[in-house]
Amino acid sequence: MSRTPRKPVEYGPLGPGSAPVKDPIKGLSGVLSGTLVMEAITIWLCLTVILKINDGELWTTFNWVFVTAMGAVHFIAAFFQRRPGALLFDVALQVPLIIIGFFIHWSVGAVGIMFGIVWFLIVKMRADILERQRRGLLTTQHLGTADEG
Repeated sequence: MSRTPRKPVEYGPLGPGSAPVKDPIKGLSGVLSGTLVMEAITIWLCLTVILKINDGELWTTFNWVFVTAMGAVHFIAAFFQRRPGALLFDVALQVPLIIIGFFIHWSVGAVGIMFGIVWFLIVKMRADILERQRRGLLTTQHLGTADEG
């Protein structure tokens, strides 16, 4: 089995550049944390939905404990976004929220789907940043180094 040769990296007009003055991936951890906090608040707001729908018929112990726990896990995870594997954990949190959320009420599952789309876009944005950094297309790669100050 022969391997096809890789295409050479196409650099931007200014060349590959140096390491960026500010690491864009470290800045992304703030976006991840903020998204998790917003998602936790939205999940906790689902508690009012399951309480009010059908005169509290959906307010079972499992339902409110699951929704409360999912919100708490999202909120606590916001503090660990600089750790390796945090993004994978964040995306994995969407699976039980979507699947079990639809068994609780369709609106809880809909929250999971909406934030699943948000996490897909964040992963896509991260991949785009890394690709642009590899090709030397980030502005901060051409501003000089931090030592030149």
